[in-house]
Amino acid sequence: MAKKISTKSGGLSGGEVLSRAKTERVQFVQLQFTDLNGLLKGVTIPVSKLEGALEDGLWFDGSSIEGFTRIFESDMYLKLDTNTYSVIPWTKTEGQAVAARFMCDVYMPDGKPFEGDPRFILKQQLERARKLGYVFNVGPELEFFLFRKENHKLLPLPHDTAGYFDQTTDLAVEIRQEMTEMLHGFGIDVEALHHEVAVGQHEIDFRYGGALSIADQASTLKFTLKYVAAHHNLHATFMPKPIAGINGSGMHVHQSLFSPEGKNLFFDPKDEYHLSKLAKSFIMGQLTHIKAMNAILNPTINSYKRLVVGYEAPVYIAWGQRNRSALMRIPRYTPGREKAVRAELRCPDPTANPYLAFAVMLAAGLDGIEKKMVPPAPVEENIYEFTAEEARKRKIGVLSKDIMEALANLEKDDVIRGALGEFAFGKLKDLKNQEWDEYRMQVSPWEIDQYLEKY
Repeated sequence: MAKKISTKSGGLSGGEVLSRAKTERVQFVQLQFTDLNGLLKGVTIPVSKLEGALEDGLWFDGSSIEGFTRIFESDMYLKLDTNTYSVIPWTKTEGQAVAARFMCDVYMPDGKPFEGDPRFILKQQLERARKLGYVFNVGPELEFFLFRKENHKLLPLPHDTAGYFDQTTDLAVEIRQEMTEMLHGFGIDVEALHHEVAVGQHEIDFRYGGALSIADQASTLKFTLKYVAAHHNLHATFMPKPIAGINGSGMHVHQSLFSPEGKNLFFDPKDEYHLSKLAKSFIMGQLTHIKAMNAILNPTINSYKRLVVGYEAPVYIAWGQRNRSALMRIPRYTPGREKAVRAELRCPDPTANPYLAFAVMLAAGLDGIEKKMVPPAPVEENIYEFTAEEARKRKIGVLSKDIMEALANLEKDDVIRGALGEFAFGKLKDLKNQEWDEYRMQVSPWEIDQYLEKY
């Protein structure tokens, strides 16, 4: 029998959590975590078992979780992060059993963190940054589509015909508002909600903050939006390119480093772009490692159907301020808002596991700082209008063209591979190779249309 392991964590005390659960009449508790693919997993316990779970964790079989352990080493346990306690808002409805949730860390029987736990991988990089005197703040913008269900079938049928910021043809105003109310119930501070460029496409932005908390919130946002959509007989999808010929969905990530005292270390009042040398080295670190980072930031085969020229998806490895075709954009500085100076990485998409995405972004940026990297001159022209020859002359590279090229780049990049750890890298490589094999053996409708009659 495995030894008893204390799993007490920081944040609220166990007594405070139990008191809140009693006051809020909680009957069930969901213990949530993500697999390497970023898919939310969980196990539900009755509230009578919460005290024991807070003290000893909850044991589970990890052998069936994507990218976790093999069958002969499957015993694992969940350690509840009491900072993430929240009542699930929609369970407060009269007649429902009230349920709360926790985000959890995954541990092995010997009391060590599971090295394939995405939350642990991010925590390792955040600890590395902390020792250097940095706090990593991020603000992701997750785009998504709402699709109608046709005869109980899920097809890529946009819910409306609206465009960017449209009001008159936007059928989802009330749905987005309901989504926002639910997110507020989780303690997520929503800052803006609007219709995006493509028909049926939307965006809900939430407040910038520490990378671990924001990764938790990004996972919660997906969970929440899918629930609300389903209750309107719709489907919310974060697939990057569900419809050919129109804009895909991205997850632009705003990022900066702060001091523990709250000073924005990216800000320099004397620089043309108001960026410090540290910020520029951080940016160059990401530009240097981006082709390997693609395997994490753009982790699906479909991700690379979005990363093509012409649909506002950045494929050129460059940075600038007025230039939305660049991979890295520096939002304009507003006097008096030093804390808002940041760099926006524009290639990630919402299928990325947020914990792994923020981990590799931080690892690349820290490598740039440690090596005192200096970026090339910013590019302010529209790179989409460059010829291939002009881009080559300007030494502007392009992102990995597909998941297999990204995976090959990841395999030979010691910094990004090292941030993941060998266990997680090996599992991700196996998962992606399997996905590619399944994809390449399919016969697509395009092939039938192109070849069946001709040959």
